[in-house]
Amino acid sequence: MSEPKTRPTTASVPDFLAQQPAQRQADCEAVAAMMQAATGEPAVMWGAAIVGFGRYAYDYKNGKALEWPVIGFSPRKNDLTLYLMPGFDARPDLVDGLGKFKTGKTCLYLKKLSDVDEAKLRRLVDWSVAEM
Repeated sequence: MSEPKTRPTTASVPDFLAQQPAQRQADCEAVAAMMQAATGEPAVMWGAAIVGFGRYAYDYKNGKALEWPVIGFSPRKNDLTLYLMPGFDARPDLVDGLGKFKTGKTCLYLKKLSDVDEAKLRRLVDWSVAEM
């Protein structure tokens, strides 16, 4: 198995966020503050486009363990993607009434932060960190 490109870097998170369009930058800064409050960890760039908080060892089926952020996000072209590592299956109540979003196994896709209830999102973020 080759090494993933998504590794912690020394790149500047504020510089990365400053490259985003104004509304996306504001959304990212709000999500970053939420995630930092939940983890107590500083924001770190993982690869070229993921802002992560904290670290945990992910154990692959082949026995290899690699570090990943406990929680993170990325301002992708079409969506603001939040990486909530426990996934959503265990707690559908936390996404009920959240607002307009899509999900993947561990990803929450938002067009903009104003599409969701921020208090509910904060509970989802807090839960995700606690589960990790």
